[in-house]
Amino acid sequence: MTDEDVKSMSRNGKSPQAFRTIREVSEELGIPQHVLRFWETKFKRLRPLKRGGGRRYYRTEDFEMLKTIQKLLYTDGYTIKGVQKLFEDSENNLNTTKSSASKNATNFMKDMSYDTREIEKIVSELSNLRDMLRGKFSG
Repeated sequence: MTDEDVKSMSRNGKSPQAFRTIREVSEELGIPQHVLRFWETKFKRLRPLKRGGGRRYYRTEDFEMLKTIQKLLYTDGYTIKGVQKLFEDSENNLNTTKSSASKNATNFMKDMSYDTREIEKIVSELSNLRDMLRGKFSG
């Protein structure tokens, strides 16, 4: 194990990529377990894996989202509705960006095919000119 691995371990000795139980998340964030379960009902994107008996296992993305929710609620003073709106707006912006990128890529491909045809035409004309010049100067 490298020094970097040791530095990146959480307080409970797990790798940051390891799944965490609700108890571990609760202890690391200092938030009661019932609050974490409540937040799951309020934030659609927060979906820990559930195993037999309903045991929750939080992924790294879930943990990061919980830290963000905690900061927005407890430090920045947002309400739950306010945080939901922030997440909704950021998701809408992401979808708009994806849609815009898709349109740009389609337009770029159309432009590329047009440019390719033009380039092929120019190359053909240059080849014909080269052949004509070779004929005049070679004999």
